[in-house]
Amino acid sequence: MKRFLSFFVICLLGLAACAKPLPEDRKDYVGIWTGIRGAEQMTLAIDAGGMVSYKREKPGMSKSVNAPIKAFEGDDFVVGVGPMTTRFKVTQRPKQVEGAWTMVVDGVELRRREQ
Repeated sequence: MKRFLSFFVICLLGLAACAKPLPEDRKDYVGIWTGIRGAEQMTLAIDAGGMVSYKREKPGMSKSVNAPIKAFEGDDFVVGVGPMTTRFKVTQRPKQVEGAWTMVVDGVELRRREQ
């Protein structure tokens, strides 16, 4: 168990080392974003250092990703290490409406939690 924990910590440190800070024009993406669509729940945390923590749950299915942003392609962003990547389709960039920040990712409207 101790070996596994050590390996896990080393892997996490390696992932963090791959992350690059977000470009200035993408700083609005930073934050903890949550949304619900039907029975589906989604949480997307993006930090200024370029790391992403994502979890999406619906009955009978759960998906999670913890990895650095590799690239922005248009408004979308690609997360992962090496050939293992996940693309997040952004159909509405982060914008502030009546004091609340929202964006739409993979068809789910997300709101940014205020810190």
